[in-house]
Amino acid sequence: MSFLNNVSLVTAMVTPFDDYGQVSYERLATLIDHLLATGTETILVGGTTGEGPTLSASEKLNLFEETVKLVGGRVPIIANTGSNNTAQTIEFTQQVAKIQGIAAALIVVPYYNKPDQRGMYAHYKLVSEQAGLPIIIYNIPGRTGVTMLVKTAIQLSLLPNIIGIKDCTGATNLGQIVEGTKENDFAVFTGEDEDAFAAKTIGAQGVISVSSHLFGQQIKKMYQLIDENKVAAAAEIMRQLTPKGKQLFAQPSPGPVKAALKQIGIPVGGVRLPLLMPTKAETELLLNILDL
Repeated sequence: MSFLNNVSLVTAMVTPFDDYGQVSYERLATLIDHLLATGTETILVGGTTGEGPTLSASEKLNLFEETVKLVGGRVPIIANTGSNNTAQTIEFTQQVAKIQGIAAALIVVPYYNKPDQRGMYAHYKLVSEQAGLPIIIYNIPGRTGVTMLVKTAIQLSLLPNIIGIKDCTGATNLGQIVEGTKENDFAVFTGEDEDAFAAKTIGAQGVISVSSHLFGQQIKKMYQLIDENKVAAAAEIMRQLTPKGKQLFAQPSPGPVKAALKQIGIPVGGVRLPLLMPTKAETELLLNILDL
């Protein structure tokens, strides 16, 4: 049985930087305590929201180790270790597997070189056999340029070391993946905050979220209401969250969520180029809509 069976709200955590753009472990400690106090059940480290593409390998390893120390076993930790190079993905994930306290690795569908479905399957099969950690698939066509089809995800769910998927292709595909993997020990998550309600109501585990940095308690309450069959009340929460979640992606993420965290007293610094923080006008609009 996977640890994900008891998880519905995963936060794709931002990486806190200091005022000079370096990873700040002091700010990381504050952020982790905030997330765990507001409903986060598992933390994903160094992913898209964590600015993984602009973290060096050594920065990632140090960030993973420090996160494990600061979490202290309170919740599971998932590390983003994937790339578009199969051999490199295996090598790096093997290094991460040596860190006691990492529960699983998030492996993105290979980007830029555009593998077909056979190539995707072969990539994940080899990684799952050699990387040394349970694997969660990350299917996000808007960033990779290719889409893992539902049938490929279902085939991969049969492999013993692939335990779940973060899928960003919409509620229809999520439902099909849930249906096709219901006999397996395989956890299905949406990676889109706007699909958080729909995902849960069609049988997925829940959401790997950005909005939970700010609205974790509301998402947790929404899921509790769904579990209690109080769907109308849960839907009302989702309707309130939808415009707020949308605004968090009005500019390149994680700039908006970092600006919002600063507003609530959780400073996490800026973003690294080629990203930029929202302008003053964009930040004012963001904070007005978020109503923090």
